[in-house]
Amino acid sequence: MGDGYGPMLVARNALTREELVRGNLRIAVPGRMTSAFLALQLWLGRPAAEFPHIVVPFDEIFRAVRDGRADVGLIIHEGQLTYRNEGLVVCEDLGVWWGRENDDLPLPLGGNVIHKRFEPSTRRTISDILTASIQFSLDHRAEAVQHALQYARDMGRELADQFVGMYVNHWTLDYGEKGRESIRRFLGRAHRAGLIPRAPELEFVC
Repeated sequence: MGDGYGPMLVARNALTREELVRGNLRIAVPGRMTSAFLALQLWLGRPAAEFPHIVVPFDEIFRAVRDGRADVGLIIHEGQLTYRNEGLVVCEDLGVWWGRENDDLPLPLGGNVIHKRFEPSTRRTISDILTASIQFSLDHRAEAVQHALQYARDMGRELADQFVGMYVNHWTLDYGEKGRESIRRFLGRAHRAGLIPRAPELEFVC
C-alpha cells in the first residue's frame, strides 16, 4: 500500500495533466500489467490505447527521459526517492492523487494472491506463514536491511532503510478494512472505466 505516496510521474520540467494530454507527450512506463500503469490510466482518464507510451525496465526510466525517448517517466521502487539526483521534478504522485479522491485511502500497489481452489484452511495457513515472516523482518529490521543491501541499486543503508519502511509496514501485515476498501474501489473504478474486463469477486484471507 502507498499511504500518501505511490508511483510518480517525473519530467525535466513540471507538467500538469492537461499539458501532458494536450501535448500528446510520451510516457515511459515500467510495464502494462502493473498497478502503477492502471493508476496512470485512471489519473489520465483514458485507456492505454489513447496516449503514447513505451515500456521500459523500471531501472532505465530515468535514462529514457534524459535521452528524449520519453517526455515523462512513471517511476516506482527506489526511483521515488532518487529522482532529484537525476535532475527531474514530480508532475504528480499518484498515491497522493488517489488519497485526495478517495477519503485518504492508501493506493493499492501489490499483494499476494492464492487461488480459491485451495481449501480455506490451507489459505489461512499460508497467510499465517507469510505474516509471521513479515513480522520477523519487522522485529529484526536492522538485520533485514543489512541483508537487503546486497540487492540494492545505488542505495546506501539510510536510503535503503527509508525505502524498506515505505513498503514493509503495518499495511504489509494486514490491509485492514481501509486497505480492503481501497482495493475494491481501485479495481471497481478500473472496471467501470473499461480498463479491466470484469470486476473480480474479492475474498480476503484474514
